[in-house]
Amino acid sequence: MSGSPLFDPRDFSIPPGITHVCAGGETASLRRHAAALSRYLHDKSSGMAGRTAQEAQIARARAGVAKLWGTDIGSIGFVGNVAEGVSIVAESLEWRDGDNIVIDAHEYPSVVGPFAARTRPAVSLRQARGTEPDRFAACVDERTRVIGVSYVSYLTGERHDLHALRVLADKVGALLIVDFTQSSGYLPIEASVADFAFSACYKWMLGITGVAIAFWNRARQPGWTPASIGWHSVQPGHLGYDIPLPMRADALRFTRGNPAHAPVYVLAEALDYLAAFDMADVQAHVQSLTAAMLDRLRALQLPVLTPADPARHGASVCVPTTRSRDIVDAMAHNGVLAWSGAGRIRFSFHGYNSAPDVDRAVDALRAEWQ
Repeated sequence: MSGSPLFDPRDFSIPPGITHVCAGGETASLRRHAAALSRYLHDKSSGMAGRTAQEAQIARARAGVAKLWGTDIGSIGFVGNVAEGVSIVAESLEWRDGDNIVIDAHEYPSVVGPFAARTRPAVSLRQARGTEPDRFAACVDERTRVIGVSYVSYLTGERHDLHALRVLADKVGALLIVDFTQSSGYLPIEASVADFAFSACYKWMLGITGVAIAFWNRARQPGWTPASIGWHSVQPGHLGYDIPLPMRADALRFTRGNPAHAPVYVLAEALDYLAAFDMADVQAHVQSLTAAMLDRLRALQLPVLTPADPARHGASVCVPTTRSRDIVDAMAHNGVLAWSGAGRIRFSFHGYNSAPDVDRAVDALRAEWQ
């Protein structure tokens, strides 16, 4: 278990005496974000020169994401949130009666909702139930159009085998759509395994709400076109409507209007911070903490939802309880910040955490457990 933080905790707005173990909900803010927001406000007030500066920050953030995800800048666009990005893909597909999508039974609504709401035609949801890593296979058939999955589950902390799901999708010609929200920023990301991928930025990526990443695998889906567009989706400089509107050739076709510039400034700064660390080192650090916490909870005979195998979990440990809100509130009163909801408490670690945080979190949980 890591006795020292990987990140310098002084880089973050964590008050003295606070143990911050809720990265799966919101990470602590980088102190440098205040300067990033000030730059945005300055640029916003600077006329056309300010817009040029904003475009430079968009390019900077896209380059940072591309590096983090092992892809090219043209594959990266922005949406307001993951649900918006998944909706754009769902709306672009030509659905037929009898089509289905396959999801984990505990998948996050942002991945499922855009498909579940379809009525013309209705799309069948096939839910992979249980805990076996190969449980998706029994749900997939020749009418499966999409396998939708979070790389790491928000509910249990389980990490899915994306390469196995890629093989499964290819067998039936389905799309693999991945949500990297609970993994990007501490796990090495191989975006090319997906046809489309998305991520919120306010968790381990150290950004804030208001902007999310959209990845378009142009090698796998070269002809993809959204069903609706906005001014920003169109090639810059296009005037008139006498011919079909020429769309951007890259993933900025996801971005119908201005991306949220203030969150983009913050994201660019956060990505620069993360770029100073090898994601394999961040993964090793946080997983040493999750493994240590899992060991402590098993020794105390407390229930857990998270798989024990490090190859099957991420940076979170999830403890089922009907008293999650009361316990989390009580722990916060004593200086330990965890996350509640969905019938479980979630403890999530990042680079600013270390072994004493595990000890304090376990002790705080044990004190409130009844």
